[in-house]
Amino acid sequence: MKQAIIDSIGIFLLKKGFTIKGMTHTCFDIIARSSSTVLLIKVLEDANSIKKDFTDEMEHISSYINASPIIIAEKAGSSLEDNVVYSRFGIYTLNLATFRNCINNNFPFVKRTQAGLTACILGEKLKQKREQEGYSINELSKKLGVSSRMVVKYENNNSEIRIEKAIRLYNLLGDEVFDKINVLGSEKRLFEEGKSDISKKYSNLGFKSLETKKVPFDIISKKDNNIILTGIGDKTNPKFSSLSRLLDVDNLIIFKKKKPKNIPSLTKEEFLDFEKSHELIKFLKEFD
Repeated sequence: MKQAIIDSIGIFLLKKGFTIKGMTHTCFDIIARSSSTVLLIKVLEDANSIKKDFTDEMEHISSYINASPIIIAEKAGSSLEDNVVYSRFGIYTLNLATFRNCINNNFPFVKRTQAGLTACILGEKLKQKREQEGYSINELSKKLGVSSRMVVKYENNNSEIRIEKAIRLYNLLGDEVFDKINVLGSEKRLFEEGKSDISKKYSNLGFKSLETKKVPFDIISKKDNNIILTGIGDKTNPKFSSLSRLLDVDNLIIFKKKKPKNIPSLTKEEFLDFEKSHELIKFLKEFD
């Protein structure tokens, strides 16, 4: 079942102009890139089965490559509803139909919270639409089943309302009055984590760096627009080079005994000898 969903997502994204790469034994199953969007997608039958260390790594890696981490699942205990956004450990979680709508730029406005299904009203937009449709505050309040004072509050603030009132409001004024949930947004804050000599050296060279566990590389580093995927050891993951090409980033292997072919590679001692970041970047660019 999971593989069928992965295949369906892959075909859909290819038709939408994405370049995709399937992944195995990693914190995500698909990485997809278009001219403006990078997606890290984890596919599950039940979203409740995901572990926090997986979502943490998805979120942290996404922050380096301006990607959107997304979980696509059929259920989270019970079935996921169409056009509703859920969350698991801070990662947007949705079913396949909702995902397709998002890629088609039809973003949902309903989310599952501890209060149940809710939607966020855009106050200024609500006032504009109410006046355009010719409703007085009192008339709208009666149709929504709330007080006039509550409608005034809705218009003065971006208020969150339960699904029952959201449906009534949608039927009256459409979806423009709601705050759409852009699940394709990306994290701007870079997460840093690393204690190895390699990570510390990247930091000394002015890079932000993150040590990873559940992906085909060991460290991801970033300085300005320069991103480097670093693999450590003599056994290179077969998807390492193709992943860096898909993301259009540099890659580097720090080997111990066996130097790999056709990929930038250094011994640990050679890497630690770099004193300026531009020297390292120049070395990597020579392989482009």
